[in-house]
Amino acid sequence: MNFADAKAQVQRLLSTVSPEDLPKLIDWMKNTDELEDYLVDNQRVILQSISEDLRTRLPVDAMFSSETAAIHNTQQQQQQQQRPTVHVDSFLYDEEQVDVLCEEGKLSRCFCLSCGSRSTAALDFISHSFSIPELQFLFQRVLPDLTGRLLLDVGSRLGAVLYAGYLYSSAAQLVGVEITEDFVRLQKMAVEKYGFSDRIQVLHADVCSQGALVQTADVLVMNNVFQFFMEPSDQIKAWQFIVHHFRKRGSLLVTVPSLQESLSALQGKVVDTGQWVEEVPLDYDIYLGKNCDSGSLREIHLYRVL
Repeated sequence: MNFADAKAQVQRLLSTVSPEDLPKLIDWMKNTDELEDYLVDNQRVILQSISEDLRTRLPVDAMFSSETAAIHNTQQQQQQQQRPTVHVDSFLYDEEQVDVLCEEGKLSRCFCLSCGSRSTAALDFISHSFSIPELQFLFQRVLPDLTGRLLLDVGSRLGAVLYAGYLYSSAAQLVGVEITEDFVRLQKMAVEKYGFSDRIQVLHADVCSQGALVQTADVLVMNNVFQFFMEPSDQIKAWQFIVHHFRKRGSLLVTVPSLQESLSALQGKVVDTGQWVEEVPLDYDIYLGKNCDSGSLREIHLYRVL
């Protein structure tokens, strides 16, 4: 049954409910947890299993020392950060799990504005991975049929995009390029353990050394890749490399955040993106479970190479 038929069936059902009970039924449909099971499929269960597996192998912030040093040494981060930012990986922890971490004292949502006082403010949370609902949205609502195509994830980190692409798409090849060796080992372990090696490949490399690969990619995914780990001058070089090599007409670029936001701090030194890509409008009106932040879906942007 497609959406239109299902909608008509629900409307017919609601028309038979007594007027005094109809508001109660609609409220139940909007707020109950009993419908969550209908959103769970085998692919999602496997992703949750991978998430749990990786969670046991990483610290709470899911960062290695080399990444921490990079963030601390990035001038742009130092200039832009007005208050402390905490990295919480969305693939590993949903909102309920973050609440548990806070209750256990392993994480805090607030920081003190004046040491020793009760003046506090909310911490900024940042994730460099998609959550499981965001991955479903990416492969079920954002990207087209990927049969026979090559998807390249720049800065593949934990490999979440690769695993979801394997489970939710028919992409011929899913390639992750990751510069941090510890993450490469982690991804290769998961790929081998879950039997994904026939279509997933993980490369330990700087993407700027992979010109031929970028040129052949049909889909390029970039989730918070450069701005938190590079000096502005290095970001400019990396973006110029991407713009120069990712030129195959009709190929698709997925970014978080938007290109405009990613490039705004670089003072227009990259390229006029209007001559490179066009943004493809997305329908964000979708419910993917109570742990899906609709605002985070709107951070996902799709572009088509001209």
